[in-house]
Amino acid sequence: MRAFLNLSLAMARGLARDRAAVFFTLIFPLMFLMLFGALFKDQGADKSDIVQVGNVKVLDGMPDKERAGLRDVLEIEKTDGSAAARREALEKVRKGDADAAVFQRDGKVELRYSAADQVRSGSVRGVLDSIVQQANQRATGQPPAFALRTGTVEDETTKPIQYLTPGLLGWAVAMGGVFGSAFNLVSWRRKRILRRLWLAPISARSVVGARVGVNLLTAFAQTAIFLAVASLPYYGLKLTGDWWLCLPLVVCGTLAFMSIGLLVGSFARTEEAANGMAQLIILPMAFLSGAFFPLDNAPGWIRAVSEFLPLKHLASAMQDVLTRGESWGTALPVMGGLLLFAAVLTAIAARVFRWDAG
Repeated sequence: MRAFLNLSLAMARGLARDRAAVFFTLIFPLMFLMLFGALFKDQGADKSDIVQVGNVKVLDGMPDKERAGLRDVLEIEKTDGSAAARREALEKVRKGDADAAVFQRDGKVELRYSAADQVRSGSVRGVLDSIVQQANQRATGQPPAFALRTGTVEDETTKPIQYLTPGLLGWAVAMGGVFGSAFNLVSWRRKRILRRLWLAPISARSVVGARVGVNLLTAFAQTAIFLAVASLPYYGLKLTGDWWLCLPLVVCGTLAFMSIGLLVGSFARTEEAANGMAQLIILPMAFLSGAFFPLDNAPGWIRAVSEFLPLKHLASAMQDVLTRGESWGTALPVMGGLLLFAAVLTAIAARVFRWDAG
């Protein structure tokens, strides 16, 4: 036990002294969280810009309540009704400085938009069509027979950070697991530390346990920092239900990705080669697993490939327990799959493992 503790302490000190390892393990993933969290913080508040040329009765005569709701989706710039103002408004639409121009002529509301952005133009057309329909309804003096109320299935306070945090945390755990085991294994082999440990009166169980323990402490530190930063009022992460189940998921994920690192370290002969091989595995896996961006609109073959990647299941399970209120029923199958993955790859790594660099 004493040998295990001393070895763990030595490994932890070595990690703390390695500034590059600390940066890429803790700070680099956190930078992605802070950057993406800031970029997508107000994603839901995106508005369309339209230019209103002169008086448009359906817009000018809107009730205050409807006008207040319109401000959430449209930014209206009103100009005079001259021909020059109309030409200027249409030119803005052509250049992309405005999404649409609206004016009234001969009792008809006319909307001009650019076909270059189908999403924006479709949104503006839908909003203006709704406004015209409501104006026609008010003109008849009859209340509408039906009304549609829409909303998302998530809580009204749901923000993009609810989806970014689990995915980026899974990516951080994957990076720490792969790099922490691969880089150290190659470095120890090249410096002949592995051979000395093998000849020393220390059991292999103590050496492996110390390495796993240090990686788990690093993963827990990543988790604590991620959740603390994401929960700041600026980002607004809201943890739900049995969110603490992310901890056993982190343990299983760390073991799974350490097994990948062991396999990489068994083949790589230099630290540079280990770093390159790890990057080739983790970075594409992060994109294909939806850790950075959702795969809802990805081609079918990408979604099919993602089902075979451990990071996809780790990130999805983390999102389920952190922000969707799920519990053991969702976490346990993923934990079992990650542990099975770790066992298989560790067995393969043990078969090709080399004590010396030669």
